[in-house]
Amino acid sequence: MENLYEKRKKMIYEFMCDDMYVPMKIKELCIVLGVKKAERPQLEQILLDLQEEGKITLSKRGKYSKAEIKKTIGTFSAHPKGFGFVTVEGWTDDIFIPAEYVNGAMHQDTVEIEISPINTGRRKEGKIISIIERGMKQIVCTYEASENFGFAVPDNTRFGKDIFIPKEKSKGAVSGHKVVVEITNYGKGGKNPEGKVIEIIGHIDDPGTDILSIIRAYDLPMDFSEKIMHQVENVAKEVTTADMAGRMDLRDWMMVTIDGEDAKDLDDAVSLFMDGENYVLGVHIADVSNYVQEHSALDVEALKRGTSVYLVDRVVPMLPKALSNGICSLNEKQDRLTLSCIMTINKKGEIIDHKIAETVICTNRRMTYTNVKKILVDKDPDVTAEYKELVPMFEKMEELAAILRKKRMKRGSIDFDFPETKVVLDEKGRPVDIKPYDRNVATKIIEDFMLAANETVAEDYFWQEIPFVYRTHDKPDGEKISRLSMFINNFGYTLHIGTDEVHPKELQKLLMKVEGTDEESLISRLTLRSMKQAKYTTVCTGHFGLAANYYCHFTSPIRRYPDLQIHRIIKDNLRGRMNEKRRMHYESILDEVAKQASQTERRAEEAERETVKLKKCEYMENHIGEEFEGVISGVTEWGFFVELPNTVEGLVRVTDLTDDFYEFYEDSYELVGSATNRRYKLGQRVKVIVDSTDKVMRTIDFKLVQEQKTKNI
Repeated sequence: MENLYEKRKKMIYEFMCDDMYVPMKIKELCIVLGVKKAERPQLEQILLDLQEEGKITLSKRGKYSKAEIKKTIGTFSAHPKGFGFVTVEGWTDDIFIPAEYVNGAMHQDTVEIEISPINTGRRKEGKIISIIERGMKQIVCTYEASENFGFAVPDNTRFGKDIFIPKEKSKGAVSGHKVVVEITNYGKGGKNPEGKVIEIIGHIDDPGTDILSIIRAYDLPMDFSEKIMHQVENVAKEVTTADMAGRMDLRDWMMVTIDGEDAKDLDDAVSLFMDGENYVLGVHIADVSNYVQEHSALDVEALKRGTSVYLVDRVVPMLPKALSNGICSLNEKQDRLTLSCIMTINKKGEIIDHKIAETVICTNRRMTYTNVKKILVDKDPDVTAEYKELVPMFEKMEELAAILRKKRMKRGSIDFDFPETKVVLDEKGRPVDIKPYDRNVATKIIEDFMLAANETVAEDYFWQEIPFVYRTHDKPDGEKISRLSMFINNFGYTLHIGTDEVHPKELQKLLMKVEGTDEESLISRLTLRSMKQAKYTTVCTGHFGLAANYYCHFTSPIRRYPDLQIHRIIKDNLRGRMNEKRRMHYESILDEVAKQASQTERRAEEAERETVKLKKCEYMENHIGEEFEGVISGVTEWGFFVELPNTVEGLVRVTDLTDDFYEFYEDSYELVGSATNRRYKLGQRVKVIVDSTDKVMRTIDFKLVQEQKTKNI
């Protein structure tokens, strides 16, 4: 029951919220409210409390008034449980929207919100006051037929309601069909939305339907128009003498491509020779801009796509295969047009000279990461003999890459070495194996060389003051770093933070300290979450994670639009065409290019993650009841996550721990049995049985098992 103080406080606040109220000093408030002299201290306390709650403000002239409620516009992200968050462009933190204030908004809607002046937790809270534009006009669903109508159950659990489909608008769909539904009425007053089926993707049991559903859900464009394909036919011709005119001819240089076994779009080649004590490293990138002309239909489509998307069973390419796998791919022993960044590097890893030029190359061999590793690490006699003329160059490459890496680490570059997942599928798209990608000496060589070229190009164009697209990574939010610092103190680690900022070297040192410990996985993940996302910008603010002042994406124009865009800028500059008119042109378009590229990159990452999670569920579905050994990778109040050696992660629910009542200790990320004192903590090895999988929610549930024989996968 409300006490008298709270009642008076509420009454005074409501009085100040009245439209007739004008700002008053405390003396005037006492007179108007009839407050006696003895009651004034209580009024002062009430006003102070209302100020601290953000409900009222005190002006410089000593007048009290209701705090102005801030309104803003953002994008609503719904949660399956009913609440959600609004993201406002340019704001660091999202606004929390309690379920009772969602006001009919649905996932991805553009909404107007009122921000509450009261902070009840870490986040600001608000309520949705209007829906400006619906975000999800089409949605992928599973159709369920009834006698006279049907319901479409959204795959996206954030879209909280099933969609009613009149029978005449079902397009003949039957139960179990994956369909694309266009929403015709979003429903009011608790009613379900209505819609019509506009596409039947396939039956849920048909091979490939699951991945196609994700492709449609993320609106990834699959096919290219006839106009674009006709344009490709016209440009995808073999390199002629005329094409080579005016270019540096590097066809007699020894160089190779190094990629994965299944790669088909080979957009970078590397060369290396010695000039006295110095290394001369060449990074040669396919000149895609020679074939994709600005403003052409092909260019407009490439910008729209932004990036190639690498799903578990296919690639959704940025460019048609006739280009990406053909004339723009640096195929073995074929003349190709390139842009080259040729760097002279001393023994300390310092780039003492460089040249960026239009070139023509002819790669000697198409190498794989596996074979380069066999030469440098395994010393495989057969593979070494097969590539004997290249072996000295590979040995020098390994030497230079180590020097570059050491220099980068010395300045504080952070290396998150989380194992990526490789899903092996059969001919019907079913997962037959899941394993971590092998990150070996060859992958690191290419990574180090590409980083060097990207930094060199970015620094060159920064100092030329030419409009450009940079790859930037802002410094972490001070509050998030402070929270990370407080958390790691529980494990005996510290971070040195100066004036709300942390140097990347501090985070690098932290990751090196936790390497090999039980808490490594959690602290690495929390450190990553404390950092901001990298993005494309036209202002060079540096790359925090790489501890680099200048960085761009220059090395993959086949699969990333920003790389293609800066190739055009470089060529205009090299050819003397970077006049005032061209500068103004680039200044007018590059902000939008950077924004579009950042958005399509996020979309691609989410789609790629979803397909991997789906196939992990499908794979473990065939192992229900089997036992495995794993490591506790996360602990929450509702249970703990266990990661298996193959990167699959599942949840052991606290409700299934029936031997005791377990409490969650947030400071140490432990579940502790109140009677037995049994503990489940990060890094602990446990044995689990696969209990269930949910392909819709993309989740896997484990149950803890007693000490028995287990199987590693």
